[in-house]
Amino acid sequence: MTKLSGYADPLSVTAGQAVDFMISAEASEHAEVRLVRLLHGDENPQGPGFVEEEVDASLPASIAVRRQYAQLGSHARVRDKNGVLAGLRRGTLYAFISASRPGGTEQAIAGRWSEPEKRGYLLLLGADGCLQFRAGDGERSESVALTRRLAANCWYLVAAAWDIAAGKATLTQIGVVDAWNSRIGPVVPYEYDDHATAALGLQAIAPASTLFLIAGAGDHDPGRGDFVSRIFNGKIDRPAVHRDVLDRDALVAISRGGFPPRDGILAYWDTSRGYSADGIGDVMEDIGPLHLHADGVNRPIRAMTGWNWRGKDDCFRLDPSQYGGVAFHDDALIDSGWESSLRFAVPAGLKSGVYALRVRAGSEEDHIPFFVRAAKPKAPIAVLMPTFTYLAYANEHLGFDAPIAQAICANTPVVSRADLDWKAHDEFGLSTYDVHSDGAGVCYSSWRRPILNLRPRYRMPSTAVPWGLPADLSLIWWLEHAGYDYEILTDHDLDREGVSALKPYRAVVNCTHPEYYSERMLDATEQYIAEGGRVMYLGGNGYYWVTAVRPDEPWCIEVRKLDVGSRAWQACPGEYYLATTGEKSGLWRSRGRAPQKVVGVGFTTEGFDECRPFERLPDSRDERVAWIFNSIGKDELIGNFGLALGGASGLETDRYDLALGTPPHTLLLAASFHHSDNYPLVSEDIGYAFPGRGGTQDPWVRGDMTFFTAPNGGAVFAAGSIAWSQALPCNGGDNNVARVTGNVLDAFCGMAAFPGCV
Repeated sequence: MTKLSGYADPLSVTAGQAVDFMISAEASEHAEVRLVRLLHGDENPQGPGFVEEEVDASLPASIAVRRQYAQLGSHARVRDKNGVLAGLRRGTLYAFISASRPGGTEQAIAGRWSEPEKRGYLLLLGADGCLQFRAGDGERSESVALTRRLAANCWYLVAAAWDIAAGKATLTQIGVVDAWNSRIGPVVPYEYDDHATAALGLQAIAPASTLFLIAGAGDHDPGRGDFVSRIFNGKIDRPAVHRDVLDRDALVAISRGGFPPRDGILAYWDTSRGYSADGIGDVMEDIGPLHLHADGVNRPIRAMTGWNWRGKDDCFRLDPSQYGGVAFHDDALIDSGWESSLRFAVPAGLKSGVYALRVRAGSEEDHIPFFVRAAKPKAPIAVLMPTFTYLAYANEHLGFDAPIAQAICANTPVVSRADLDWKAHDEFGLSTYDVHSDGAGVCYSSWRRPILNLRPRYRMPSTAVPWGLPADLSLIWWLEHAGYDYEILTDHDLDREGVSALKPYRAVVNCTHPEYYSERMLDATEQYIAEGGRVMYLGGNGYYWVTAVRPDEPWCIEVRKLDVGSRAWQACPGEYYLATTGEKSGLWRSRGRAPQKVVGVGFTTEGFDECRPFERLPDSRDERVAWIFNSIGKDELIGNFGLALGGASGLETDRYDLALGTPPHTLLLAASFHHSDNYPLVSEDIGYAFPGRGGTQDPWVRGDMTFFTAPNGGAVFAAGSIAWSQALPCNGGDNNVARVTGNVLDAFCGMAAFPGCV
């Protein structure tokens, strides 16, 4: 069967620039391609259905395609171009390690090993979870193994020493567990240490083409070529290679924090070096004489506690020496590394919008989305596409892997063939809602891989409704249908350029779920409003998680889920700060910047059994906001319909809250009530757990519609619901959700000031 997948790089492009499409095809050598503009992505029969517009462009009708493979697993590649570490006749290879998943498969710690040729040397964990040292000369291989299995998530010093002339190798593990650094403490009566010596009758010479790898081993497959296998799961701290055989006394001294004899160091990757106030990169610095630095692949996780962490300093900025732990995972993926199948020079005059390369081969079809920004902004309206959020949810497995997903969503997942195909393609990586194979949370996500839920028509299995891009296309369809002149911006544009990205526009419209925000994005939004900009916040659970990208690597976001908030996982103690920027992650609310301070409302509940309408409140009858309710009846329910579970308020909703910073002059226009108990109050609002925090009893479980003015003619209208925009297309766009939205958008673009408002 033909299978198609692909991604665009970059995800967002300015008209006049170029975008590459990386495409992989199985069972086909050619594919038809066409540029299309995406206008609606939900196939719900109560709406307009899937809508795309073919666009004439300078593209070939057909392109050559082939199967492309992704390198899964984070590891590090040492810059040893001269082969210094290739043919050591004697030496010691050692590291501090904390294996998170010992056993099951072989896992490489470090070495220069070619699996197809069985040549080189490798320190590894065997499939039995015990430490091994392996050496091979191309004709045969020999191993030394210990018998005491490593305890999971416990720190050890492990070492292999060999001497070809003496014909022997020694393997050592020394437990360094204390009260702080491991999952268990000193009260557990484990025997951690082990030691063995065995004959070694061959020279371990690795091929010149074989890399010295940390957390992986060189491998080859005739179909895909060279790759890295035997990825280590867990942390590695300060690996090193010494030219001499270090005896047990020397290793014990190192295990207690001592430094190895300096005159014999070949390489010493000090993983605690390289930190700055702004985080740390992917290069593991070798402080030895040869500077054989190691380059991280698939973003090994830094800013992690090391073997010597003592609990007091909970951020790497306070004492980097305690943050030498680098976490590796066998299912991490940041960059598929595919070759470009097609480069498209976007015409300078192409209309700003949501586009896709439509790819067809046989009976299969795929859409590879990308966003086109105007070369010179001219429209009065900007739609801010939440690309940070798209990446946070990229390839999420909640419907399959999260045991509580059905309880949260109050329904059985609705699984399509596409979902089953997707589940079979685990090489496309995970979302920040998933955990790695060892149970650790996924903190990185990237656009440089196929994102199977960043597609029109997609419905989230666990909720059975569109989520992310296909939901946001309901807003795009309505703007097109109503004839508004708008242009596209993305989170990445806003993060890169700050407030200057927003200033050309009279009004900025958020999409359904702008959940993941960087400090630069938050600052820009706040400044834009304070300087006279108008924001329509038409989403729910927005401005929630502290998220960041490196300026030179915008394709990869980082977020860490801390000990408050609705979260799929929780970072370990001491690991709350982003390696990307050095700032504390978690909720913006926990850092004093609740979303109520910016847009008037903030996350209060989520539920997925049904959505509700908004009911008008007394403030909606204030003459200062009469224009918002033109053609709306005094007691009319607003949004008692919708493509998302039948209402305009639901899925995830936000509330007005003066205690969290809602501007005091904000008008509370409407709210949704009578949600079910499947809508619980968010955990960050619960100090003590007790019955009665669900939608049938707790007054904070609702969705709020608000309006307030800001200095210099600025203003914010908030609908406070993910479901709001998915009600816009109902009845062909002729409905009261559309009328309210249109009334506000017209005023935001046309009014110089708002009557009677400060």
